[in-house]
Amino acid sequence: MQSPPLDNSGKVVAVGAHVRLLCLSGRWLEELPAEEKQDVLSMIGEVFEVEEIDEHGHPWIRKSWPNEEEGRCNSHSIALESYEMELIDEPAP
Repeated sequence: MQSPPLDNSGKVVAVGAHVRLLCLSGRWLEELPAEEKQDVLSMIGEVFEVEEIDEHGHPWIRKSWPNEEEGRCNSHSIALESYEMELIDEPAP
């Protein structure tokens, strides 16, 4: 069985927990189109609810950017590494 994911200070992160996004890394970020990269980088410093933990033990967060003028909405989901997040609070029982 895989051990639970941990935040940057070693606290266990579970689905429903709130985490602050501290930084982002990886080649995937450099490969994003400029506008999309700008949106994703704007997530740093914000707090998100962990929506799922994948089979590799990575917590996933998501943000949407609605564009009412154009009638569309962009969103991005990101799998986090421990050093990229700080646990703010645990999920309610």
